[in-house]
Amino acid sequence: MTGHNRFFDGPGAVLESAAADTDAALLEAWKARVLRAKKKLGWAEAAVVAIPHAAGASLAIAAPADQLITATELNEWALVASLFERNPLREAELLAALAFEQPDAPVPPGIEETAALERLAARAAAEANPRLRVLLTAAQERKLPCLLDDEFLTIGAGAGGHSWSLTGLPAVTEVPWTELRAIPVALVTGTNGKTTVVRLITACAQASGWTTGHSCTDGLYVDGVPIKTGDYSGPDGARVLLRDARVEAAILETARGGILRRGLALGRADAAVVTNISADHFGEYGIQDLSTLADVKLAVAHLIGRDGLLVLNADDEVLRAKSTQVNSPLGWFALNYEHEVLLLHRAGGGATCGVRNGRLLLSHRGAEYDLGAVVSMPLTVDGVAAYNIANLAAAALGAAALGMAPVTIAAVFADFGSRPEDNLGRLMRYDIGGVRMLVDYAHNPAGIRGLLSVAGHLCDDGRVAVLLGQAGNREDADLRELAATVAFFSPDLVVIKEELDYLRGRAPGEVPAILKAALLEAGLPESAIAFGASDSDAARRGIAWSRPGDVLALLMHSRKARTELLALFERMQRSGWQAGQPLPA
Repeated sequence: MTGHNRFFDGPGAVLESAAADTDAALLEAWKARVLRAKKKLGWAEAAVVAIPHAAGASLAIAAPADQLITATELNEWALVASLFERNPLREAELLAALAFEQPDAPVPPGIEETAALERLAARAAAEANPRLRVLLTAAQERKLPCLLDDEFLTIGAGAGGHSWSLTGLPAVTEVPWTELRAIPVALVTGTNGKTTVVRLITACAQASGWTTGHSCTDGLYVDGVPIKTGDYSGPDGARVLLRDARVEAAILETARGGILRRGLALGRADAAVVTNISADHFGEYGIQDLSTLADVKLAVAHLIGRDGLLVLNADDEVLRAKSTQVNSPLGWFALNYEHEVLLLHRAGGGATCGVRNGRLLLSHRGAEYDLGAVVSMPLTVDGVAAYNIANLAAAALGAAALGMAPVTIAAVFADFGSRPEDNLGRLMRYDIGGVRMLVDYAHNPAGIRGLLSVAGHLCDDGRVAVLLGQAGNREDADLRELAATVAFFSPDLVVIKEELDYLRGRAPGEVPAILKAALLEAGLPESAIAFGASDSDAARRGIAWSRPGDVLALLMHSRKARTELLALFERMQRSGWQAGQPLPA
């Protein structure tokens, strides 16, 4: 991990054990060996954090920025040696595992402690980069941000940054310090709404005249122009934007997976938004409940200094409880501007945003601003999309924390969402041939509840159809809950689709079978269930079923599938397609 993470502030290495015998005694032995090795290497201040969980345990050790490979190998040896102590008959198996994990080790790894510690000391000496440490200290003294990965060091950011290869670092006196500076940066994390909030703050930044880079699950963009496509909601995407000399402000989607696997790319930010915490991805990396998931998301709080703002959702019970554990300046948003948490926070001079008498109000730095009527903001769909009202409130606080004028924020909110391309993949609305079609990324119960509430609002006397699919790396119970959520809304048709790009260890047909069984168990008649062999097949089946007045909730989880669907829409519009007619090829 090259930066701040769920365990501690700064770089280090974490090892996940999924061994069935990872009990308290093994974890204690593992940690004791890590502590002895840490002492041998002279890492006196390095934190060691051990966390047991249902699938095993996580053990993380903080380490100097130029000792991360050593820290990884140290952690691996400590676990293997502890397993060997418990069962010496596993020696050959454990040595083979250690050799597999450390194929480039200059000296073959072994289990015996004295030799292992000597090997680690030699590894640390070979990896050491004294010039890197000196530059990091010098940048910290000048309050300049740094980005570090396996190849480059960047001091400053965006238009105010400069990068050097780790093999060709300059002396402190050779760095053009006066040319280096920070740029406004906001991070957005949470379970649902991240991409929408990123795009809203980005739109505000662009309207403020800044060349703005933003990252999300769709790709990397500079002033709305894609420079890379794919999921860039992790640290790699953040580094690309923060090293782009055009970028004057950066808005970074920060997903759970990147925080867990690599930590955060940067060491400071002006604002961080946590949209909400709800069940998603349980069972991975020891995350089994909402509390632990919140701890991961709140790693962004480490980046917020005294002049920044950590924006939290007061309607989220978990975030309210966790807020007492963070020291960052807080901003609170809620659907109700008179929420008790917001009232108390404003009384102390804190920043808040919410709805009162149908209008979105922002309180920031002692002044109150009316951002407009919620029903007039296209993203809210006549004020029905409550989740997007929350997203707007969160984005308002994030934008204000970056220094954007409330009048600019209000103007953006009055227009954003009026075009489908404003928020690709999120509540994109089309009316084609008498059928209303919603294209959305909703992939967990909370997201689906919000989307189907909007679908119900838009459906007058017609029917509702839903495409339903899920990635294979979800637990069976999560799949059943997803189906039960859909069934609660009693749709007239559910087209279960095979997520071919997201099987993730499941056999073809396995996830659809679980979803169908759960729908039937929840009371949906079999006549209301159909199957699509792919995203495209499922969408075509839903559209072919439709008639004038119907609403289709088309859940698309891959960029490729969404692109194909939008291309089909274009052909339908061009051909003058009407509900009940054959679809164009």
